[in-house]
Amino acid sequence: MPVDEPLFPINVRLSGYRCLVVGGGQVAEAKARKLLAAGAIVDVVAPHILDSLAVLQGVTAHRRPYRKGEAEGYRLVITATDDPRVNAAVFADGEQAAVLVNSADDPENCAFTLPAVVRRGPIMFTVSTGGHSPALAAWFRRGLEADIGPEYETLLEILSDERRQLRSDGKSTEIPGWQKALNSGMLEAIRAGRIDEAKEILRLCLS
Repeated sequence: MPVDEPLFPINVRLSGYRCLVVGGGQVAEAKARKLLAAGAIVDVVAPHILDSLAVLQGVTAHRRPYRKGEAEGYRLVITATDDPRVNAAVFADGEQAAVLVNSADDPENCAFTLPAVVRRGPIMFTVSTGGHSPALAAWFRRGLEADIGPEYETLLEILSDERRQLRSDGKSTEIPGWQKALNSGMLEAIRAGRIDEAKEILRLCLS
């Protein structure tokens, strides 16, 4: 994948789907853990697989080389090897079978890239440099981790509860006031521990 090629950002549902990780080292383990966190069922294929990776719940370890055509049938595939020939073979199989393949630190053998991610409950922030500099993406991620605290989860919970209540009352949620509420000190009130005040701000702005 050329690093200057424009990319289309998506969030993929993986819960209950089979995904393949080719590689058995620390990078492969990190990728497998991320897939597991998304609910995927993970097969790991490599001649040598770390015990800490092989014993992860939800992982099936296959200690052998990758087999030609093996990428077919998976939701997506990630390669984490230090062998460009293996990466290229997996990518070629994925292209033929219409399966998305990501190769760690090998953009030429990627159908998609993995952004740096910060999670705060259901909230997810992602940073991508289009493959130009994973280090810069990681630097941005660390800054977000420092700046985005648990108050954002509380904010989301308040907004979600109010939206759910409006629907339960048979009212439309497509009403003005949401942005006004967010710009009216809700977050500051939450940070100060004044949760009821934040809720009242929201109700007033939506009324």
